[in-house]
Amino acid sequence: MGLAERTPAAGRIRDAEQARDGLRAALRGVGITLPSPALGGESLVGDFPRPLVDLGRCTPELARAVGKGAP
Repeated sequence: MGLAERTPAAGRIRDAEQARDGLRAALRGVGITLPSPALGGESLVGDFPRPLVDLGRCTPELARAVGKGAP
């Protein structure tokens, strides 16, 4: 592991990636597939990045289904 991978910023980014992946897996487990979950690029810049998970876009049908609590 290189020095850059051991920095606090790299740890925050890695944590956000794991959170995104865990959410994706949990949603798939209940039949919901978000097409483009990712880390928000603008949240990764600067000396002290604060990574945000961007859930992406979905169809109106999926939004309605999720809003009703059923895929």
